[in-house]
Amino acid sequence: MVNNPWLVVAGALSAAASLAHLAIIVGGAPWYRFFGAGERMARMAEARSPRPTVITLGIAAVLAAWAAYGFAGAGLIAPLPLMRPALVAISAVYLVRGLAPVPVLLATQGRVSPFWAWSSLIVLAFGTAYAVGTWWAWAGL
Repeated sequence: MVNNPWLVVAGALSAAASLAHLAIIVGGAPWYRFFGAGERMARMAEARSPRPTVITLGIAAVLAAWAAYGFAGAGLIAPLPLMRPALVAISAVYLVRGLAPVPVLLATQGRVSPFWAWSSLIVLAFGTAYAVGTWWAWAGL
């Protein structure tokens, strides 16, 4: 029985992001461009450099591990080591990344790329789900 829907959602979001990163590898340079990885990464992918694949696989692996922590915190899978500090750290990373454009917006008088704006809102939702879910599950972790 699931006792924490917030962490189920958080885990599902991280799992979806992990799968999206794997799809980007398959999609190649156009996908790197579309998802905001930058022209340099897209050009390396076009040149068949292993670097974009290795970097993107690393990100996908981290996101998959974070999904596992969300699912473990929700009670869907067995508890993982260091549940409390891991969930706090995951929440913090997502929240900091989600709020990162705020100082940039203030410093540049509202000039921030569309990618930074929408990706920050998405990541802020991830962080909120992890933070609320972690707070809710704290006593049982």
